[in-house]
Order: sequence, then structure tokens, then C-alpha cells
Amino acid sequence: MSDPFQTAVVTGAGRGFGRAIAAALVARGAGVVGIARNERELRAVRNELGEGFTPVAADAADEALAQDVIREHRPGLLVLNAGVTPHMAPVHEQTWETFSRNWHIDTRHVFAWTRAALREPLAPGSVVVSMSSGAALAGSPLSGGYASAKAAIRYIRGYAADEAQRAGLGIRFHALLPNMTPAGGVGSVAVDGYAARQGVDRDTFVKGREQPVLTAEQLAEAVVEVAQDPGKDAEYRVGGTGLHPIS
Repeated sequence: MSDPFQTAVVTGAGRGFGRAIAAALVARGAGVVGIARNERELRAVRNELGEGFTPVAADAADEALAQDVIREHRPGLLVLNAGVTPHMAPVHEQTWETFSRNWHIDTRHVFAWTRAALREPLAPGSVVVSMSSGAALAGSPLSGGYASAKAAIRYIRGYAADEAQRAGLGIRFHALLPNMTPAGGVGSVAVDGYAARQGVDRDTFVKGREQPVLTAEQLAEAVVEVAQDPGKDAEYRVGGTGLHPIS
């Protein structure tokens, strides 16, 4: 059986949620392979977390990268968190290129790593946690195809779980759907966009959201909680009050 906290891979590890997740895993004694495009940000994370963090400056959506990293490091945990900030504009002010931006990064990278996890495969007992979004349930009219890209991640998770069960692989697949929060890079941009749409300032908008507001550290702890407990549900909303199963 694989130990999810022996070696973990975190995509989008240079900042925001990914950085907090990497820190929480290293604190538990895991060796974390952190992947992001920005080498400078990864160096800063390495300086903060020490030898428990191995930076890999690369495009997380690269299918060959996913296969190579899994083969080299044999992780017990994949946290698929990478994503791009959506273009914030109503649908009629989008182009197809801006509208589909998150499909090419968020969804594509989850597809690539999920496919590699099944084809390699990961060891029995391994865990894959994919980051979706509360927008997959509620929509997000100012962020183009973001909500639908995050909804597709939920479908990929479900398909992968079925295939893992059919093949007897013993791999768990989960999806987390965090609430909008200024603690994440995407969420911070969304907060600004929706505050402007409502004609209020940033602080007023945040105070009007569900309280307490989700922090990056709380999301990281949610990842740890799901990874360490084989009895956890497949999908959760994540807010400032913790994990909420999606029925």
C-alpha cells in the first residue's frame, strides 16, 4: 500500500493554494515535488520549506511531464491544483480564446495527470485530489468558461474513480470545490471583479460572503484530511467552516 504522505506532487505550487498545500504536506513529513511555471516563485517556496520541497519549473499541462514525474518519484499523493486566472468579463465581451482559457490549463492538466495515474499506474492506496471550484455548482458569469472547466474536472474525477475500481487499482480520486476567497490568486481577482459589478468595494463584498471566509491554510488542511482518511467522500465543498460533502 502506498503512503500518501511519503512523496506527494503538488501542481501550481508556487503561490496561493498550492504553496499552502505544499507547506502543510512538508510539515507532515512528506517529500513534496512542487510544479509551477514560475521558477522564481518555486525558489522562494524551496527557501521557505527546505529540502522537503523539490521544485520543478515546468508546464503542468504537459502530458509527458506528468508521466515522467510519476515514474521518477512514485508519489502516493497527487494534488492537481494548477490553473490560470480567468479573463474577467461578461460573456458578450469575451472572445473564444479568453472564454476557453481555463480549459487549456485547469482541465487539461487534470486530464493529463489523471490519465498518467491510471496508465502507470500509481500504487494501491494512492490518492489523487483534483481542485475544482464552487463555481462548478453555482456558475461564474464574469469568468468565461471557468465554471464549466471546473465542472469538467469533477467528471474526470468520477470517470477515473470508476476505471480504477474496474481495474482493481486501489487508487482514490477526490475533488474539492473551494468557495470564492481572496486567499487564492484566482479568487482574489474574482472578488475584485464581482465587487465592481455590484458597485461596492472589495471589503464590503467579502463581508457579504459566507463567513468565515476560507483561507489557504484551511484548504491545505482539507487536502490533508481527505488524503489521510480512506473513508472520506469523493467530493466536498470547502469553506471557512470546513468540508461539506456533495451528495
